[in-house]
Amino acid sequence: MSLDVHALRAQFPALNQIVAHGGKLPVFFDNPAGTQVPQRVIDAVVDYYQHMNANSGGMFATSHRSDAMVERVRQQMADFLNAPSPDEIVFGPNMTTLNFALSRALGQTLKPDDEIVLTRMDHDANVQPWRRIAEDHGLVVRWADLVEPECRLDLDSLEAALTDKTRIVATVHASNAVGTVNPVQQIADMAHAAGAVYVVDAVQSAPHVPIDVQAIGCDFLLCSAYKFYGPHIGILWGRYDLLAELPVYKVRPAKDKPPHRWETGTASFETIAGVGATLDYIAAIGRDYGAEYQPRYAGFNGNALDLKTGMAALGAYERELATHLIEMLQSIPGVQIAGITDPAAFAERVPTVVFVRDGFTADAIAEYLAKNDIYVWSGNYYAVEIMERLGHADDGMVRVGLAHYNTHAEIERLEAALRRM
Repeated sequence: MSLDVHALRAQFPALNQIVAHGGKLPVFFDNPAGTQVPQRVIDAVVDYYQHMNANSGGMFATSHRSDAMVERVRQQMADFLNAPSPDEIVFGPNMTTLNFALSRALGQTLKPDDEIVLTRMDHDANVQPWRRIAEDHGLVVRWADLVEPECRLDLDSLEAALTDKTRIVATVHASNAVGTVNPVQQIADMAHAAGAVYVVDAVQSAPHVPIDVQAIGCDFLLCSAYKFYGPHIGILWGRYDLLAELPVYKVRPAKDKPPHRWETGTASFETIAGVGATLDYIAAIGRDYGAEYQPRYAGFNGNALDLKTGMAALGAYERELATHLIEMLQSIPGVQIAGITDPAAFAERVPTVVFVRDGFTADAIAEYLAKNDIYVWSGNYYAVEIMERLGHADDGMVRVGLAHYNTHAEIERLEAALRRM
């Protein structure tokens, strides 16, 4: 059953209100930087403040309610990622902050001349935390390159970067720039064969594909709820033994067991409540539209099955949109796309597309589109390495990022605006 996109859009207040002076509803193609939220997420945040606003561990009713809510959402998030235990789910301010905490803890276990392998594809949030501990501890950083023009990760260069001194491999699951989905299960095998820990940045894959940390075989995975229709909060999953053993930075009164030893200070309980509502929204999509995908996830049941089939349903529709978007951009004179453009390979990319156009800077295109109530990003969007690698370090590229609430009509609005330039 295909998505009823208009029924889903009706659940998002931001999609249905005019925010500028042009008199048109905005087109949100800025989704890789953060998606809009359904009303139920807003309601969950409000409900937290009205009925359970208290700190953790108290002897009274509102604290009990708050703690029960957090544990419930941990289980939902474990279902979303297919984590073996909810105690492996860590909440934090954002992926970047969590990854810096992870890198500092891992850094304490390393010695000078140990090696870290990074890629030219990653967002700087999965680059700079590792470069900083390399500086602090005298570590060696090695790099995996790209293969152009499709901007796939060069697995040969990754293999060449691995040595008997490799201790950490950190890669993105899906690029926040060119949209490439990396073969993370294969990379996990390569990293572990070298004796390394494997860290996955899944910020851009979590909104578009079902995530299964057990199938991937990674040791840590990070994502951000505000990229998949939730509030501004980050999530770290890690293997329980590593979460329990690593020398994490914490205050003395904090519990010294996972996940609490990783959650510094008072949690953002209201946004955790919002994450639960976000996952309820995705699970409802699975129940309403995911029946055809159930055989693919025969090993799952209940909420976990609904979440997997919900994400599969969203991904199928988004690939349809991405096909339209890429074909349209290829028809515009002077446009060059970086990344996979072969429809037969669209399962290897998320619906995030970057391009340049002859005669225009990326900022000029983004500004023109904004005046037409079409929201896109320009610049490097923190994908520093790949922009340098592609030769666009100075001006960057235009990024159009689709979500399941986007429509073919909105892509046609984008085409009309680009042709008027």
